[in-house]
Amino acid sequence: MRKRREALGISQGRLGRHLGLTFSQIQKYEKGTNRIGAGRLYQIATYFGVQPGYFFAGVDDAETTSGKPDAGERRDEVASLNEAFASIDDAETRASVLALVMTLAADPGTRRPN
Repeated sequence: MRKRREALGISQGRLGRHLGLTFSQIQKYEKGTNRIGAGRLYQIATYFGVQPGYFFAGVDDAETTSGKPDAGERRDEVASLNEAFASIDDAETRASVLALVMTLAADPGTRRPN
């Protein structure tokens, strides 16, 4: 948002006045301190003369190189996990494995970095 605003020569104050906000709110949007709702993003895009998708250029590229598994990889992992879990005959062991997985899923601090 900041790059487009500066390219158009629009000040934070001017953008804020157009949107009915203070320049400090615009600063918070640009720094990422406050999120920009979809409706507000649409207003900003319209004022800047671009489609809202303009602000998402390159997002797909960033997600595929982030090291996180894509949907296909996740499906494969879930299928493998499901198959392995189903092969555990002992009910107590299955309950322990399930409890472990649920604990890991609930506590982001226990996750290992990729």
